[in-house]
Amino acid sequence: MTKMTGAQALIASLEHEGVDVMFGVPGGAILPAYDPLLDSPIRHVLARHEQGAGHMAEGYAWATGRVGVCMATSGPGATNLVTPLADALMDSVPIVAITGQVPTSAVGNDAFQEAYTTGITMPATKHNYFVTDPGEITEIIHEAFHIASTGRPGPVLVDIPKDILNQSTTWHPPHDLALPGYKPTVDGHPRRVKEAVELIHDAKRPVLYVGGGVIKANGASALRRLAEATGIPVTTTLMGRGAFPDSHPLAMGMPGMHGTYTAITAIQKADLLIAVGVRFDDRVTGNPKFFAPHAKVIHIDVDPAEIGKVRAADIPIVGDAGRVLEQLLAAWGDREAPDLRAWTETINRWKSEYPLRYEQTPDGPIKPQFVVEELYRLTDGDATIVAGVGQHQMWASQYWKFEDPRRWINSGGLGTMGFAVPAAIGAKAGTPDELVFALDGDGCFQMTFNELITASTEKIPMKVAVFNNGVHGMVTQWQRLFYNSRFSATYLGDGIDYPKLAESLGCVGLKAENPDELGPALEKALAIDDRPVVVEVVVDREEMVFPMVPAGGSNDEVILGPTEKVISPASDLP
Repeated sequence: MTKMTGAQALIASLEHEGVDVMFGVPGGAILPAYDPLLDSPIRHVLARHEQGAGHMAEGYAWATGRVGVCMATSGPGATNLVTPLADALMDSVPIVAITGQVPTSAVGNDAFQEAYTTGITMPATKHNYFVTDPGEITEIIHEAFHIASTGRPGPVLVDIPKDILNQSTTWHPPHDLALPGYKPTVDGHPRRVKEAVELIHDAKRPVLYVGGGVIKANGASALRRLAEATGIPVTTTLMGRGAFPDSHPLAMGMPGMHGTYTAITAIQKADLLIAVGVRFDDRVTGNPKFFAPHAKVIHIDVDPAEIGKVRAADIPIVGDAGRVLEQLLAAWGDREAPDLRAWTETINRWKSEYPLRYEQTPDGPIKPQFVVEELYRLTDGDATIVAGVGQHQMWASQYWKFEDPRRWINSGGLGTMGFAVPAAIGAKAGTPDELVFALDGDGCFQMTFNELITASTEKIPMKVAVFNNGVHGMVTQWQRLFYNSRFSATYLGDGIDYPKLAESLGCVGLKAENPDELGPALEKALAIDDRPVVVEVVVDREEMVFPMVPAGGSNDEVILGPTEKVISPASDLP
């Protein structure tokens, strides 16, 4: 055992957990932990705001599959982490946040920069700790990483008072975990798995409804093998994009509010939903009363609280999504795939009749969908795409063809504007050899563009395309469709020179205002590898995201365009 301070024990514990990069902002209460960082192999990336540090940790975790780490001081430093913690909780992202706290003698006295961090963050974390003994730091950090990365992944916070960081202790490798109240179920119940296989075999219109849980469980390979063995078509949610290749004949794209007509309608007409790693989110279901009314449900999820929460499951299977998919494959064995020709022919007809569509005229304005497709063409899809929240997020999910997991990063459940820029920095820091391109709206970009200073000073050469339409686009779309075009508080202005702003922050700034300029601007951005790049793309302010199912509506009614609604007939079945 080695004698050291609590702060040194903290950094040694992070090293023991294999941390190579962490993100943070120093301050008084956490300052003791920053001194031993100077002697550590861990790279610390200095964010410009604690929210940015948290989203960077999320981006790192998304891209690498490892636990992301962020660190902040007490009071406002900790409260600034609440948004990324809540974001990570909603999207099941494994991060560990370490916060400083005022000395134990001052706790509860309204000391300078004191906040009740564990109380504030309790509903925004999977678990949190308040450390009162420096000798507990090693075990607590080990537990925190285990809890964050197992079962349903999520954020864990460790709050450490300044005097605990300064006290002497001894460090030793952590002991075996002893968490009797925390034992996530990994394997699905064999009887339930057998029942699921029988239901799958007898179904005439089955759909694999797949979410982010498959990616978190590294189950993409098993998913593909099950789909191919059974011939069942697959739809991947916003969180699950990349879990199944979009180029596959069985792929139907994304379901939900802005999903493809095919995916939305296939679910509505299905007689069986195999729901894997999904939580029946309201953006997918619309009004749950009308969602998939003909379907029996097999629901597979590692979190038992999700099963039956929104939709009752005929066959509930609690377990790791990847492991249960392997169990289903084993139970399926060498059975022949069921005859689903009539079903797949109907689905292929929907794909042909109701594709995603837009019209790009040569003289402009630039359509946002064209930006996504042009970047895809220039990169051949070989990029990690990070999105903020809003219209640009939906267009990216719709028009990029995702082939692999962990190459699509976005804020889904919480819908956090400002997520893209810091998350892209974290993703690039974690996967430095990958091309990381953030597709951001101007509203989102204006919330966290200050983190481009982090990217430039830390030499993290991620890239950003800013979709500049001068408004909060999704809010404007709703106001146009549902508030009689009464545009209240959505105009952002046209006076910002984004390339100059980028240059002032140490980045390369480029701009495209018409379709002919877009390709060359993106090509130039792709050719620059030593600095971050910002490409402002002036896009059509009037463009809206379609298809669309109005919030709380029925998925039987899909709006395909401003004046085009399709009501799916009940007779449209094989």
